[in-house]
Amino acid sequence: MNRLQVFGAAVTLLTATASACAQPVSKVKTDSKSAAVANAETQNQPPVRDFSKWVKPSDAFLKQSLTPVQYSVTQHDDTETPFRNTYWDNHAVGIYVDVVSGEPLFSSKDKYESGTGWPSFTRPLEPKNIKKDTDTKLGYTRDEVRSAHANSHLGHVFDDGPQPTGLRYCMNSAALKFIPVDKLVAEGYGQYLKLFK
Repeated sequence: MNRLQVFGAAVTLLTATASACAQPVSKVKTDSKSAAVANAETQNQPPVRDFSKWVKPSDAFLKQSLTPVQYSVTQHDDTETPFRNTYWDNHAVGIYVDVVSGEPLFSSKDKYESGTGWPSFTRPLEPKNIKKDTDTKLGYTRDEVRSAHANSHLGHVFDDGPQPTGLRYCMNSAALKFIPVDKLVAEGYGQYLKLFK
């Protein structure tokens, strides 16, 4: 084999190698672009709220940022007037969150007409966001319901509710904020959309 033949063989080998390598590189670029687009689309979605590191604001801040009834109910365990509150007859679809922290508490799917004049639910949406305390302020024992992170007074739970739980979570509207289903994603509660499909 003369030098010209050797050179030709080398050129052929280099061309074949370059051609073989070109396909995977192109595929990698395409895959990277797809991943970047998917990542960008994900970043455009508001992040899901995380309450694990939430810190409760000062009492002075809460007194200034909440309405008088919201402050008295959530911070001083007061009870709002029945039938004259925001959510007792609210039939819209969505979730109810703590007015102080925003932690998810109840769903409209578990809300029912109790006839008491307060919003009532058969169960919490997120049991981990609810805690119970013993309340003896009226001279008898009741199970007080408070939010786990904000420690807001929400209301009381009774065992005279409908099935399947037999419970009535009797809540104060002033302790709650309603997030309608069409605002769940924008407000950072997109993980609950599936409940209403």
